[in-house]
Amino acid sequence: MSSNNLDHYYRILGLEPGASLEDVNQAYKDLAFIWHPDRVPKDNQRLRQKAEAKLKEINQARDELRSQKPKTPKPSSPPPPKPASNTYYYRARSPRREPTQSRRYYQSREPQQPPYASRNYSQPRTRSQSQRPRSQPDLSGANFQGVDLKEKDLSGRNLSKANLSQANLTDAFLHNVNLSGANLEGANLFRANLFQACLVQANLRDANLIGADLSGADLRGADLRGAKVGTGDRLLVKLTGAILSGTILPDGRIHE
Repeated sequence: MSSNNLDHYYRILGLEPGASLEDVNQAYKDLAFIWHPDRVPKDNQRLRQKAEAKLKEINQARDELRSQKPKTPKPSSPPPPKPASNTYYYRARSPRREPTQSRRYYQSREPQQPPYASRNYSQPRTRSQSQRPRSQPDLSGANFQGVDLKEKDLSGRNLSKANLSQANLTDAFLHNVNLSGANLEGANLFRANLFQACLVQANLRDANLIGADLSGADLRGADLRGAKVGTGDRLLVKLTGAILSGTILPDGRIHE
């Protein structure tokens, strides 16, 4: 394969030519997380087709670059020694134990019952206390200021009016989480999954939203002044289907 083709595949993954296999794998995971079609609403077929094409391109770049990287061969283990052809093995059979008199007595007077005979089938089976699902605690108003919540799964949790200022939420799973009225000022939400999250009246000033997925999120009245959403004129936040009525944008304008 020519070097021009390889450089093209590196650029697809956002890497410099000659990047290591570890960098290739990490870049693939990041882009596949952002462009996976399942993260796009099903009613938007145009964007789903675009995400599928992008993911196919990312997969091809990853596969081509992997095939060019040398793989370290695994050390082969020596084969087990074969027994000599004239060697025979015999297994001694243990002598049969005869039942004692007391055992014969009980065996003759106590009829054996199948293991299910003592079970009462008239009563329905219920889950034991340990098998029942535990209810998740309500985290509304909780103080997580400056807490490291990297890669934590908080999906579906109630964090309304919680204090998450300066918190590290890199790669956190916040799918369908309730963050209405929450304070996220200065929080690091790099590549966070906020799919269909409720961020009504949330404070997102100076927050890092690069790589975050806000598809289907409700951002009505949210304050995004000073938030990082891209580089230059390039937007690096997914806002497919997001509700932005009354949202204060990073430049201070109010979205209508």
